[in-house]
Formats: sequence, structure tokens, C-alpha cells
Amino acid sequence: MTLACGVEKLMDEGGRGLPGTTVMGHPVLPRPSAPAMFCLLATRSFHEFGWRKEDLARVAVKNHENGYYHPKAHFRMKITLEQAMNAPMIADPLGRYDCCAMSDGSAALILTRPELAESYAHADDYVLVKSNSLSVHTAYPWYDPKFKFTCAPATIDAAKMAYKEANITNPRKEIDLAEVHDCFTITELLNCQDLQLCDQGKAAEELQKGTFNWDGETAINPSGGLKSFGHPIGSTGCRMVQEVTKQLQGRAEGRQVPDAKIGLAHNLGGAYAVCSVTILGQRD
Repeated sequence: MTLACGVEKLMDEGGRGLPGTTVMGHPVLPRPSAPAMFCLLATRSFHEFGWRKEDLARVAVKNHENGYYHPKAHFRMKITLEQAMNAPMIADPLGRYDCCAMSDGSAALILTRPELAESYAHADDYVLVKSNSLSVHTAYPWYDPKFKFTCAPATIDAAKMAYKEANITNPRKEIDLAEVHDCFTITELLNCQDLQLCDQGKAAEELQKGTFNWDGETAINPSGGLKSFGHPIGSTGCRMVQEVTKQLQGRAEGRQVPDAKIGLAHNLGGAYAVCSVTILGQRD
């Protein structure tokens, strides 16, 4: 048996509690802030895919709607498209409602072999870890002339490995729900593409069609995601797996995804540099 825990306490320190570094190769310039790094993805995606700020706002509205029904969410409030569109700017085109907040929190997971799980509590509804993968790429993508700023290679590679191990050949049809790393609204849209849950450049269109709603074809962030549930950084990865587990057990009160059998947890770190993908499923 293994116990995996994550914890974060940022509210006392705010941004000062986050680790900092300098830009590699320069002795003075600080590393860009998180909004400054991720707004690059938004502006490039606007150019490549024809997306607009309204598409980002729809992500925020959806996730606040989902988080409203989660009893432990940091922000249990619904917002309108107009509120998201008119919020103060943080790093153009990312406004206040495009950025996740700092949160305190903790999460814990217990893992064991299937033959031992039946001897513990909730033995009738434990879930299986079908695959887990990790991929690491450069933490300084702005120095890479081949970096596209419309995808995260770490996510693409981790997803491919996870799907292969779990024997998943059509993620869009086989994954019922996914908790993805929506540190910013643009990140959720790009994650959906990198995880093969929609075609390249089509995430905003699928979102508008309702594909990613909690009762849609593939529910994305039924917990409210980092945007609404919160992002206690050290515990977010465990928290995502916990949410998928509850959904597969049918015990996600007030936000249950219908007929959920296979779920995915996606966690991203750094400047889109490191990614883990975990796929969980009900017992065979």
C-alpha cells in the first residue's frame, strides 16, 4: 500500500510564496510571470486558429458553473460571459477570470494492488489505475525556434504513452471525463487538443457546442477545474485524481458525470514543460 499526499499553503505569502528564477542566459532579467508566459499561447492561438477572447471567456463561465456545485470549491459562484469579457486585464488577452487564483489545500490518495483492495472500505467501488505517464520538455520554450506556442509537447507525449498503456485508441470516444490543468482558460482549450479530445484548432468550437460540458460528450473539469475549484499547487495533481475517482465511483455529489467509466487526470508544470497523465477506470 502507498499513500500519496500533496499540500500547499500560499494564502499567507501570495506570489512571494512561489519559487522564482532568472531567465537562463541572462543575469538580470526575471523569468516571466505565469500570466505573461501563458498569454503567449493565447495570442498565438488567436492568430493560428482565429480564436477570440470570447472563446476564453466561455471556458471561465463553464468552469465557474461546474465549481458552483462542488462543496469544496474555492469559488462557488457562477459568472456571465459579460463578466468574464469585461474583467480587468492581467496579461493581454488574459483577464481576471482567465487566470486561476492562489489557494490553500491538500489531497491524499491510497494506492494498492487490486487483490488487496477488496479487503478495505469501499471495496465494492475501488477504481483501477490503467496507466500513468510523465513527459518533460524544456522549461524555456522561448529559446526554442521550433516551439509553436499552440501546443505543449510534454502533454502530447505523455498522452500518447498513457493511451498506449491503457489500450485506448480513440480518446474522444473512450474518455468520459477529464480533469485538465486549466491554470488559464487558454490552457484548457489547448490541453483538449493535445490530449486528442478534439481536432487541432477546434477546441473553442467544441466548447461552444457543449461537447465539454459536464453532460457533454467528454466532460472537462466537472469539479470546476483550477479556475473555480482552486489551484493549491502542491496538491492539485492528487486532487485531480481524487475527483476522477469520485466520478467513477458515482459519488461526485451534485456534479456527477452520467455513466462515467473511464476518466483522465492531466497535470502540467512549469512553462508547459512537464506533464503527467493518469487514466483511471472502473473494474473490468
